[in-house]
Amino acid sequence: MGAQLRVYKRRIRSVSATKKITKAMEMIAASRVVKAQRKVAASTPYANELTRAVTAVGTGSNTKHPLTTEAENPTRAAVLLMTSDRGLAGAFNSNAIKAAEQLTERLEREGKEVDTYIVGRRGVAHYKFRERKIAESWSGFTDEPTYADAKKVAAPLIEAIEKDTADGGVDELHIVFTEFVSMMTQTALGARLLPLRLEEVAQDKPQGEILPLFDFEPSAEDVLDALLPRYVESRIYNALLQSAASKHAATRRAMKSATDNAGELIETLTRLANQARQAEITQEISEIVGGASALADATAGSDR
Repeated sequence: MGAQLRVYKRRIRSVSATKKITKAMEMIAASRVVKAQRKVAASTPYANELTRAVTAVGTGSNTKHPLTTEAENPTRAAVLLMTSDRGLAGAFNSNAIKAAEQLTERLEREGKEVDTYIVGRRGVAHYKFRERKIAESWSGFTDEPTYADAKKVAAPLIEAIEKDTADGGVDELHIVFTEFVSMMTQTALGARLLPLRLEEVAQDKPQGEILPLFDFEPSAEDVLDALLPRYVESRIYNALLQSAASKHAATRRAMKSATDNAGELIETLTRLANQARQAEITQEISEIVGGASALADATAGSDR
């Protein structure tokens, strides 16, 4: 019985140590998600206004450009998947990977060859384990991405969209990331970055707004050439920030659940340890009473 009590006490110490770790990770994630939310809120207006500027150029001119012109027969597409470098975030990475796989399957059914680009070690490990081809990957900055990181990711994608498909270029650019909706809700979704769907952006325009007239200097094509990298970089940066905030929120939720489970397990183990201790005390009392009774019987027999 004493051995069983020692086992319970050892498990209680182990679970208590784990609970302290998960509680600390929960607090760290909570502080990081607040910072990430602020960055998302600061970057979103710039990305939206840049999209409006691209839309203005696209709708105000007849220039054919990879940024706004649909290919007649698209054959290749690039998919940028955003995951995290570390786990302990519930279903955050698996949901993003699942969304990317569904998007890839849809594009392949449409007859398009897909090049996959991945941000985050978790996504890279998933694809490498299954021996799937990765065009390019990046890692080491998913928790706190910067605009420089977004430029680094965007560079090969911009190069691919500007090339002809015969030279290894792509006709479309898609992105899969996790949108931060709230502390309790994060949604993995896919979106097409290029070519930009002008009609969808136009639908977001307030009803009754009059479109202004534009003059493009030196030309609409030069303006689009200048806006192309800025548009892709800003959208990728915003998606990186959204994914980072979502990851921290998912980590906070997962660590809170782990902390609560550890607390419940400690209560259960403490109750079992108390029961084992009570059983041990009861057994000792029984042995003492039994020994005293046997001694009394032996003394009574000698007196006769």
